[in-house]
Amino acid sequence: MKKQSIKVLAFVAVAGTMVSSCTLLKDLEYEVTPCPLEMHGDSVVVKIDITFPEKSINKKASAEITPMLGETALKPVTFMGEKATGNGNVIQYKPGGKYTYTDVVAYKSSYENTELTITGTVSKKGKVKDEIDPIEICKGTIVTPLLVNKDGKVIIASDKFERITPQTTSAQINYLKGKSNVRSSELKDDDITATKEWLASAESNPKIDIKSVKITGYASPEGEEDKNGTLSTDRSNTAMEAMIELAKKAENTKASGDIYSASGSGEDFPGFEKALNADTEMNQDDKELVLRVIKMNSTPEQREVELRNMRSTFTYLDKNIFPLLRRSEMVTSYDLTGFSDEEMKAFSVSNSDTLNLEELLFCATLYDDLNEKLRVYTIAEGRYADDHRPSNNVGAVLYMQNKVSEAKAKFEKANGIKDNQISKNNLGAVAIVEGDRTKAWGLLNQAGSASETSYNKGVLNIQDGDYGDAVSNLGDASYNKALAQLLNGNASAAVSTINNSVDQESAQGYYLKAIAAARQDQLNEIVSNLKSAIAKDGSYKAKAMKDMEFHKYAENAAFSAIVK
Repeated sequence: MKKQSIKVLAFVAVAGTMVSSCTLLKDLEYEVTPCPLEMHGDSVVVKIDITFPEKSINKKASAEITPMLGETALKPVTFMGEKATGNGNVIQYKPGGKYTYTDVVAYKSSYENTELTITGTVSKKGKVKDEIDPIEICKGTIVTPLLVNKDGKVIIASDKFERITPQTTSAQINYLKGKSNVRSSELKDDDITATKEWLASAESNPKIDIKSVKITGYASPEGEEDKNGTLSTDRSNTAMEAMIELAKKAENTKASGDIYSASGSGEDFPGFEKALNADTEMNQDDKELVLRVIKMNSTPEQREVELRNMRSTFTYLDKNIFPLLRRSEMVTSYDLTGFSDEEMKAFSVSNSDTLNLEELLFCATLYDDLNEKLRVYTIAEGRYADDHRPSNNVGAVLYMQNKVSEAKAKFEKANGIKDNQISKNNLGAVAIVEGDRTKAWGLLNQAGSASETSYNKGVLNIQDGDYGDAVSNLGDASYNKALAQLLNGNASAAVSTINNSVDQESAQGYYLKAIAAARQDQLNEIVSNLKSAIAKDGSYKAKAMKDMEFHKYAENAAFSAIVK
C-alpha cells in the first residue's frame, strides 16, 4: 500500500504573516488501505493507518485532522499531546503511537478520479496555532462494480401444448333381460352410426392412431350372481364381434388385430347407483331407501332380496333402471396428432380462431422474430383475457424490445389476473432496470426459485456488494457472473467464465478480461484485451485511461500507447 509522511506546515496569522512552526506536530505517516479506494455496495470505505513517530506531537498540543475525499469532508478526528486538555485520542510524547481511522461515505461519481487528502488544524491551550496544508495520501476509487449489466431476466410463461394427445370415443349396445345377442335395432342407434362414421374418417386421417378398443359387458343387479357374471362376459364378446364388423364395413384397417379386449364386469351396482341418482321420476325418499339397502347389505344376494321386498319400488327399478344397465360399453382409445408447426403458423396469420390458447402460446415460441412473437401473444391476450399467461408473455417480449414501461404495465396486468411468481420475477427485472433495488428485492423474494429469479438476485447482489452470493446466484457462465467472481477475488475464474460465455469476444468481455489481467499483473494480457475491447468499442479508450484498475500502468509505455 501507498505510504506517505508529512510534516506540520505553516500557521497563517490574522494579519497574513506566515510563522513557521515545526514543534507542535511533525513527521506523521499515513497509509491508506486499499489505495486506490474501492466502491462496494454504493459506498466507499476509507481506512487510514496514522503513525505518530516519537516526539511527533507537542505534549500540550492538540490536532484535529480531517480527511477530504475531493470536496467531501470526512469525519474529523482529534489527537492530543499527553498534557493537553480537552477530548481526543491521547498520543504519548514518547514513544508516539498509532491510530486506525475509518469512515464510510456514499459513493459519488466524482470520487473515481479525485484525491484523498489530509487537512486540519493544530492548537495549543485551546487556540489554533497552525493549519495543516492539504496533502494527497491516495488518489482515485476503483468502481468496477458499476460495470454490472442491469439486465434482469424475464420469464415467458410456458404453454401446456401437447402435439399428441390421448383421446377416446365410445358407443353402447343395450340388451334384453337375460340376453347377450346384439339386436339389429341396436346397430341403428345414433351412437353406433356415429362410431361407424368416425371409423371411416379415421382410416384416411393420418393424425389418428387407434391404440385399443376395450369392450366391457355389464348385467343388471337382479338374478343369480354367477349367471350374471357369465352373461356380462357373453355380452362383451358379442359387442366385440359387432365392433369388429363395424370396422370392416367402415373399411378401417387401423381398428384390427389384437387391439381388442373384452371382459365382463358382472352385476353393475356402481352403475345402478349412478342411474338411480340421475332418475327424475322416483321420489327422493324412495331413492334414499334403495341406496340404504345397497349400503347396508354387503353381498349381492342380500341386496337383491331386500330390493325385491320393496315390491312397487322394485317394479319401477325393473322397468326404468335395470334396462339401462344391461349393456356393453365400447371405448376406442386413440392418439390424436395436433397441428404441425407450419400449420399453426399459417393459422395464426389467416385464421387464428382455429387455434386454442395452448396452441397460440406454443405457436409464438416457433418464431425467432420478436415482432412475430408479440403478434401471436397479442392474439392470445385478446381472446383469453382471463388467463394471465398471454399478458405476461406480451410483457416479456416488450421487455426484450427495451420497451420497459409498456412491459411493466403488462406484467402488472398479468399479476392482477392471477397472483403468480413469474410476473413477480418479471416486475423484479423491471425494478432492476429502473434502479429500485428495494422494490426489486421485495418482488424477487416472492418469485420462487427459477433460474431467472436467481440470476436477477445475483445482479442485485453485485450492486449490494455481496459478491459471494452473486457468484452462487448467477448460475451459468455469463458476463455478470465473471464480474462477480472478479469482485470476489478470483480473477482467473472470471477469465474462464467470460471465455465460456457469449461475451467471450464482446467489447465488455475483453475489457473485463483486461481488468482481471491487471489484478494478476499480466501486462501482455492487459494490452491484448484492451486493444480488442477498443477495436470493438472506441469508448473503452477513454474509460481505460481514467480507470483506477490500471493505475499502476499509467506510465507504462505499452499501456499508454493504447489509451492515449
